[in-house]
Amino acid sequence: MIEINKAAVIGAGTMGLGIAGQLANAGVEVLLLDLPSPESSRNAICERALERLMDKNQPGLLHETYLQRITIGNIEDDFDKLADADWIAEAVVERLDIKKALYRRIDSVRKQGSIVSSNTSTIPISLLVEDMPESFRAEFAITHYFNPVRFMRLLEIVRGASTKPEVIDALEQFNDVHMGKGIVVCNDTPGFLGNRVGVFAIQTALHSAFRLGLKPEEADAVFGRPMGIPKTGVFGLYDLIGIDLMSDVASSLVSILPEGDAFHQVSAEIPLMKRMIEEGYTGNKSTKGGFYRLQNPTDSTSKETLDFTNFTYRQYDAEKPAQALAAEAASDFTLLLEDQGKLGQYAWEILSNTLVYAAELIPDVNESLVAVDDAMKLGYNWIQGPFEMIDAMGIDAFIARLEESGQNVPAFLRTAAGRSFYRVVNGNLEYLLADGSYRILDRGPGIIRFSERRRTLAPQLENEVASYFTLPEEVGLIEFHSKANTLDAQSMELIEGAVRHATKHCRTLVIHNDAQHFSCGVNLDSVLKLIQTQDWDGIDQFLAHFQQTVLALKLAPIPVIAAPSGLSLGGGFEVVLHSDKVIFHANSVTGLVESLVGVVPGGGGVKEMLYRWAEIKGDTTKGAWEAFRNVGYGKTARSPLEAEPLAMFRPNIDRFIMNRDRLLDTAIKVGLEMAADYSPTPRGTLQMAGGDAWQEMTDWLRKTQAKGYLTPHDVTTGTQIAMIVTGGDIPEGTEMNESDIFALERKAFVILAKTAETRARVEHMLTFGSPLRN
Repeated sequence: MIEINKAAVIGAGTMGLGIAGQLANAGVEVLLLDLPSPESSRNAICERALERLMDKNQPGLLHETYLQRITIGNIEDDFDKLADADWIAEAVVERLDIKKALYRRIDSVRKQGSIVSSNTSTIPISLLVEDMPESFRAEFAITHYFNPVRFMRLLEIVRGASTKPEVIDALEQFNDVHMGKGIVVCNDTPGFLGNRVGVFAIQTALHSAFRLGLKPEEADAVFGRPMGIPKTGVFGLYDLIGIDLMSDVASSLVSILPEGDAFHQVSAEIPLMKRMIEEGYTGNKSTKGGFYRLQNPTDSTSKETLDFTNFTYRQYDAEKPAQALAAEAASDFTLLLEDQGKLGQYAWEILSNTLVYAAELIPDVNESLVAVDDAMKLGYNWIQGPFEMIDAMGIDAFIARLEESGQNVPAFLRTAAGRSFYRVVNGNLEYLLADGSYRILDRGPGIIRFSERRRTLAPQLENEVASYFTLPEEVGLIEFHSKANTLDAQSMELIEGAVRHATKHCRTLVIHNDAQHFSCGVNLDSVLKLIQTQDWDGIDQFLAHFQQTVLALKLAPIPVIAAPSGLSLGGGFEVVLHSDKVIFHANSVTGLVESLVGVVPGGGGVKEMLYRWAEIKGDTTKGAWEAFRNVGYGKTARSPLEAEPLAMFRPNIDRFIMNRDRLLDTAIKVGLEMAADYSPTPRGTLQMAGGDAWQEMTDWLRKTQAKGYLTPHDVTTGTQIAMIVTGGDIPEGTEMNESDIFALERKAFVILAKTAETRARVEHMLTFGSPLRN
């Protein structure tokens, strides 16, 4: 196997910089080169690129210290340094002549056995290497990443006619394990898979919306979460990426796709959008806005929409019929197709055309339907791939409706008639091949996607929001599956039952799901209902139930392993905090953010942070101050490395891995290793900081408010957090145990829930998805 210990990236634009950053995240020394600059510094282009890599809103590095792994230079002064690289990734402008000239220079300096790849998405590999010697062609491939490279999971690898198998093997292995990518090996066809299907779906949604006269709000309500794709919808996505850039993407596909390809039917220029680009209305990056804009950039409630009839902005309209249909179809996208109006017609046009387009790619563009489904799930964040969606609709029903509407039925769809694209046989998940036979879906050693594994299992326990399964080797697994995986009383009931079952029948218990986020916290809707009805006893009872449930996890006689990815916030992170070990995904976002909605972590979060900080500091008072600040500010970490200084990641106990597809397998192995000689470790008592420290914290809050850094309700909330971490008005050194601190959490939560300010914060978060500063 070719080992990759040193790498080089040529091109410090968006993609090249992202690749370099992820290589640094993978622990590799990286040389980043671009053109020399006429400025005083010859490496000015790369210097500015590194500044972008450290963007606080979307950093390309897991931790700022990883910047030390990147060395910068330029292709005139530093080209010879490429001789040290095991892998040279080219990410320069999409011009064949420039790439060819660059490859000739690379081949003159690179070491024998090194790999060279291109990030191109438009130029066939046959053209890229047509003038190169066989030795170069044998070690060349296309590695097409998706932007942003750190966060997007898909990597499309294209082998050339001469590419050695060991080159593809090395790229697959390294990018899987170290770069955290889901690999799709593609044929050398235009657009490969992700962009070909993804952009087709977006363009279909765009053109159908204009043809049917839909407002942006209507279209985005349908072409979004109800279809299991990102919530931006089509108009929001154009704004996010840039209307001009998205238009360029569509134009590039027009130039490379064959004449008869269906993409050409949805690629025509839209006059309104041409005007928007010409006048600078290019989306979020423009001060003028795009299809949407915020009248006040700091106020999420000031959203406006471009009125297509008079090219002026109007107040954003929630479009109740569209929102109602979207809500109805939230758990079953096929309900969109039952609507008899233009919204149902819109949904059918998008789905039927996109799914037919995907089916037409089998087997000529790619022999595997799994590759197409993976490309859309990993590259475009679809919850289901095209063939999974057809299965959900029913293949025969889908074919019948296509025939009824006079649409083409691809041969691969005909092959599947009377069957399904995926099926379970003898406990194995199989998928359909173009010749009509089935093959077992085998992801390879160490890779488990629970969304696939669960199809072969029957839950031991299940309710609307969570399920519990037993896996081979006596492993129990808890899965959350509510909206955003929020937690409520039913979640706690399921965990309770799972702990009881697992302690009798399993050697370890894993908490994991294959959704976008592990858990976004406690269900605020249920909390708001209790506040509105002034059911303070109900709040206290729910919190007590939550606390005792997570404590049962911590005190279970078998090891409990959490394996989170995406967001683990609030109550979701409190579940994580009470696990014996945590196997984090590298991009996990963690934090106790309850103060942002005017409450405190009431499920043991404050308690756990106090215990951790007291242990780290060796002093309860010093630990109380750290917990007070971190919980009070609702601090979050965007990687386990950022979480470490916040005591949310324990490097001597917890682990993180780059590929989220390897989370579950790793968690199972860790749990089974611990099971041999495991016994739980209950918390002891703490000597609390007491009333003087509480007073000091409240004084600090008032002084900080006077400086303009805190709002009045920040002070109110912070005072309650200070009460918990110090014990309140008690003598210094008073001993408290976990149950005592649990009681303080519940007390503080109820006190805050009774305030009008907290109610306003909760309502604002539910309505607008952003904190209210009051």
